[in-house]
Amino acid sequence: MDYLNLEKKSLNPVVEELNQLLAEYHIYYQNLRRYHWHVQGSNFFDLHVKFEELYTSAQLSIDEIAERILTVRQKPIATYKEYLDMATIKEVKSVDDHKMVEHILQNHKIIIDQMRVVLDKASEAEDEGTTDIIAGFLSSLEKSSWMLDAWLAKS
Repeated sequence: MDYLNLEKKSLNPVVEELNQLLAEYHIYYQNLRRYHWHVQGSNFFDLHVKFEELYTSAQLSIDEIAERILTVRQKPIATYKEYLDMATIKEVKSVDDHKMVEHILQNHKIIIDQMRVVLDKASEAEDEGTTDIIAGFLSSLEKSSWMLDAWLAKS
């Protein structure tokens, strides 16, 4: 780990939590795709576009998380079996539009909580690179959560 000036042993807990975050994001991503394809009704145009925005953002986050794990010379988990086994977010069936948004907010809570765990572990390891990446994701997801919560309030 010479080029990063970080000890591999101190990064092991960070990578474990990053892999957990990766698992959560993959199931969240797939749920968003399902919602994007299955949304119907009077909110179709708003939500179809919003779900695409969210899954595109999730896809970018997934790649960044995996690449951060590789940057610290470790291996990201990479199979759906691993994601499904590890994630606390579960696959969902399609439901009505309001339930979709409520479910996304529940997923956000899980992901935000996991991001905070990663930030704690990264701080302990003095891993500012991971801290910087995850802090940016956290801020963005919090803002998306606020917007979705505001959308629910209109109903």
